[in-house]
Amino acid sequence: MGCMEGDQPNWYTTLCPTAAPEDRPGWPPLPGDYQVVRYRAPVAVCMLNSTELGVELAQGAPEGLAIVGTLRTENLGIERLIRNVLGNPHLRFLVLCGTETQQAIGHLPGQSLVSLFVEGIDERGRIRGARGKRPVLKNIHQDQIDAFRRQVELVEHIGEEKPNRIQAYIDACMARNPSPFDGSPVDPRVTTVRATEPQRLVPDAVGFFVVYPDIRHRQLIVEHYTTDGVLDCVIEGCTPAAVSREIIDRRLISRLDHAAYLGRELARAECSLMTGEAYIQDRAPGDLYHRAGHKGQAKTRG
Repeated sequence: MGCMEGDQPNWYTTLCPTAAPEDRPGWPPLPGDYQVVRYRAPVAVCMLNSTELGVELAQGAPEGLAIVGTLRTENLGIERLIRNVLGNPHLRFLVLCGTETQQAIGHLPGQSLVSLFVEGIDERGRIRGARGKRPVLKNIHQDQIDAFRRQVELVEHIGEEKPNRIQAYIDACMARNPSPFDGSPVDPRVTTVRATEPQRLVPDAVGFFVVYPDIRHRQLIVEHYTTDGVLDCVIEGCTPAAVSREIIDRRLISRLDHAAYLGRELARAECSLMTGEAYIQDRAPGDLYHRAGHKGQAKTRG
C-alpha cells in the first residue's frame, strides 16, 4: 500500500455493489502494490507481506474499505504510505494486518509503522523505537508525519490473516467514521516525465560489443571491438554483474546510454541461458552494424 496510482485497473469499476467507485485523478499520487476499492470510504488496510490476502479482501470490497495493499520496507514504503493516505481526507483508519516481511533481510515495516505512531521520529528522521534495517524517513517532512498521525487511527493486528476478522475490523471502523480530515499539508509535487524511445545511439569512442550466451559452458561471452571493427578483448562470466564489472574496470565503455543498452542485452542473454530460448542481440537505435552478423548474433554497437 506504500504505492498507489491514479489509473485504475479493469476490475476497479465492478468491485463494489453498494457504492460506485469514484475515479479521482491524482489519487493515490504514488504507484505501487495496492488495489483501490472506493475513494470515499474511511478505511485503508495494510497487509504487509500478505499479497494474496489483500487481493481477496479487495475482491470482497467491504463497504468501509477504500484501499488495500502491501508494505515491505520501513523507509520508502512508509513514506509512500503516508503520502498516499494524506492524499485522501476520507481515510481515517489504517488497519495493519498480515505477516511481516522476511526478517532474514532485516526489514520490519509493521513494527516500524507502529513505532512511528507511538513515538514519531527524531531530528535525523529516524523512527524512534523501530527495529528495522533502515527506519529513516528522508522524503517526508515533520508536518506530514504529524498530519498523518492525526488523520488516521492505527488499528494494529500484525499477524492476522483471516479475512472474516479483518472484515470485522473494517466494519467496526466504519461504524464510528468521523468526518473527512481537514488540515493535510500540501504535498510537494515531484516532476513526472514521460519517457520516449531513443531515436539513435551515439557511437562510443571506445568501441562496441557483441553479446551471446555460451550454452555449452553456461556462461555469458562479450566480445569488444574497436571502432574500426577489430576484436581486442573477449570477456567471459557467469552473470551480467560479473561481466559488467569487468567491462567497467577495463574502461571498455564510456557512455551511459551504451552501458544501459549493454545491461539490457546481458539480462536477455542470461535469460536465454536459463530458459534455453534463442537469443539474438537487439538492434541499438541508429546502429550502423545491425545485421553485420557474428557467431549467429547481430553485431551491435554497445
